Amino acid sequence: MTPLRSLFAALLLPLCASAAYAQDWKEIRFGVFPEYPPFESVAADGSLQGFDIELGNAICAKLEVKCTWVHNEFDGMIPALRARKFDAIMSSMAVTPAREKVIDFSDRLFLSPTSVITRKNADFGDTPESLKGKQVGVLQGSLQEAYARAHLAKLGAQIKAYQSQEQNYADLQNGRLDATLTDKLEAQL
Repeated sequence: MTPLRSLFAALLLPLCASAAYAQDWKEIRFGVFPEYPPFESVAADGSLQGFDIELGNAICAKLEVKCTWVHNEFDGMIPALRARKFDAIMSSMAVTPAREKVIDFSDRLFLSPTSVITRKNADFGDTPESLKGKQVGVLQGSLQEAYARAHLAKLGAQIKAYQSQEQNYADLQNGRLDATLTDKLEAQL
């Protein structure tokens, strides 16, 4: 089995899917949340772009199958996969024990820690405790949301979850948030 075929077989397939079934496919339907550059986003012409899109297209080309992209909200990715609305998730997703109980993951492709983004000249420190009483935005269903609710909320931060990171940035810019937690690679754009 080629490395790409092995990668595909290990992608986020439902636990009940078999390798033999995967080899008979003529099309792969990838679930994607196209609001998370540089991993996946919508280009000005309406096409999908980003690391995950390029990887998925390369897998489809290597396997000589049609590649279909199914847009889905991030927090609904796993339920949609389990409901077979698509065959695999091709959106940056952190491995957690809870997620590993219901889906399989490929090997790690990259590591990107979480970053805290604030408005310029923020009037608070750089420790988790300094977020006490602050409005902190996160992407709904993300690892950052889980962390913020489990740790920052206990310190007194007010956590607000959004459907897209762009909504986080808009509210940060407009003063409705004091900070947002996001993936470091995404934050660097």
